[in-house]
Amino acid sequence: MSDNHTFIGSKIKGIRESKNLSIEEISESSGLSIDQITSIESDQNLPSLGPLIKIARALGVRLGTFLDDSDELGPAITRAADRERDSSISFSNGAANARKHMEYHPLAKQKAGRHMEPFVIDINPTDDNDFQLSAHEGEEFIYVMEGEVEINYGKETYTLSQGDSIFYDSIVKHHIHGVPGKSAKILAVVYIPF
Repeated sequence: MSDNHTFIGSKIKGIRESKNLSIEEISESSGLSIDQITSIESDQNLPSLGPLIKIARALGVRLGTFLDDSDELGPAITRAADRERDSSISFSNGAANARKHMEYHPLAKQKAGRHMEPFVIDINPTDDNDFQLSAHEGEEFIYVMEGEVEINYGKETYTLSQGDSIFYDSIVKHHIHGVPGKSAKILAVVYIPF
């Protein structure tokens, strides 16, 4: 995994402080614990998208606000060479209990006002099978570019191979990971109503 990950905890803290909101207020409106928010803000442990979406809602901002610094209104173009060179977004900082198996490469971070979040996601091999399912408002589309992935969705598990895709309501608890011990690459588009 690359050492140049973008961490978003300090950005969340900055937005919260600029809105004069306490951690307790964010905890109450997001349904997350004070300890979890403190851990996220200090970049100790960044969770899956579900808790980040809850924090975005509690702050009254789009999820993309945590990922971008741009006000581009026109089309957003991300060249393959730029995607490989740019830092990925990690929902882990290497802490023992952190999520280390996914690296997100945003495809539209320069597009302002977006409601969809497109990513190419590198899924690293993991032998961990104690996955924490998450849920959030919206929809997700996953297209497998390389390898095989397993998707836990509610009580079902789906295995998708290269070229397969799935579209689902993300309000149902779910988790995406590579088949045990193998890596994969997916295109994921997350739609979050605002």
